[in-house]
Amino acid sequence: MVRPRGRVGFTFIEAMLTVAVLGILATMSAQILLQVNRYFIMSRTRLDLQREARAVMYVVTRGLRQAQSDSILIDRAATSQPFYSRITFTKIQGTTMSFNQSGADLVMTVGTKTQTLSKNVRYLAFSFPRSDQLSIVSVSLTLEGLIYEGRKKALHMASEKVRVMN
Repeated sequence: MVRPRGRVGFTFIEAMLTVAVLGILATMSAQILLQVNRYFIMSRTRLDLQREARAVMYVVTRGLRQAQSDSILIDRAATSQPFYSRITFTKIQGTTMSFNQSGADLVMTVGTKTQTLSKNVRYLAFSFPRSDQLSIVSVSLTLEGLIYEGRKKALHMASEKVRVMN
């Protein structure tokens, strides 16, 4: 558009188009930032749950490998807990050890000392995968963590078969 000499500025239409384009960009950028934030929170939660599950499985398998195979007892700690959510055994040294789910906690008891290994347990199960081989114990663990807007992310640590060495 050709402007007469001496006049400097923007037309009303140019100003309205600029406001409309900026409004569209602001609306889209808010949605993009929200999605990026949600992705970051979900990825961080998944990473934290994986790290915690690996640490818990390491402690459980290390304890089970030291068990006497004829002393292993799999049951549940209370009627409100899932079946097969507790394992109790005697180690070679004669110490009694147990792992069990108590609500959302995974509790390890060695002798008379009790320690909470995780506060994010959704499901824990111990079983003998083969009835003719009682020196192999299968451990199944599912952890759950909060992500955003009251939602939860669950991570199932694949069942791991542990061979009792004694």
